[in-house]
Amino acid sequence: MAMAATSIASIAILAKAPVPGFAKTRLIPDIGAHAAAVLQERLTARAVATARAADVGRVTLWCAPDLTHRSFHDLRVALKRQAEGDLGARMLAVFGGAPTLVIGTDCPALTPSHIQDAARALATHDVVLIPAEDGGYVLIGAKSPHPGLFETMTWSVPTVLAETRRRIGALGLSAAELPVLWDVDTEDDLARMERAFPELAL
Repeated sequence: MAMAATSIASIAILAKAPVPGFAKTRLIPDIGAHAAAVLQERLTARAVATARAADVGRVTLWCAPDLTHRSFHDLRVALKRQAEGDLGARMLAVFGGAPTLVIGTDCPALTPSHIQDAARALATHDVVLIPAEDGGYVLIGAKSPHPGLFETMTWSVPTVLAETRRRIGALGLSAAELPVLWDVDTEDDLARMERAFPELAL
C-alpha cells in the first residue's frame, strides 16, 4: 500500500563498496572475494530499490569507505560517506532531528511494506526494530538520536537484539517490534537467498 507523499521518515542505508576483499567478508571463505563483491553490489541495489518503493521519505546511501565506487553513483541516490568508528558510531551518525530508519544491505527479505510499517510505528513509539533471526536486527528506527542504543555495544554477536531491548528499557523509551526477518551472512543463508530470490543468485 502506497504511503502519502509527505515524508514521515528518512531512510539511511549503510553499504560497503563492492570491492573484493572488503565486502561480505564472512562469505569469502565459502564463495571467494570476487563473488562476495558481486553479491554486495546486487544486495545494495536491491536495498535501494526497496527503500525507494516504500516511499516514506528521503533515501540516502551511506557509503564505506568513501563515495568513489562507480556502483554507488549508478544507483542515482543521495550519497554520504559513513562516519568513522564502529557500527554503532556509523549508525548514530545518520540520525538528525527527524524520524529516521536505518537498514543495511544484508536482508533481501525486507520489503517496502516492512519499511512502511516501521515508519508508521514511529508515530506512536520512540524506537522501532525489525529483529533478525541471528540475534541482531535488520532495521532500527527512532524519532531522534539516542546514543545509549549504539555506544559501547559489542556488535556481530547473537546478543545484540537482547542488549538493545535492555537499553531501550533503561532509557525509558517505548519500542515497537515487527516480525523477525533473516539476513545473508553464511553459506546456508546464501543458499536460502538463492532459493527465495533467484534473481540475486551468483
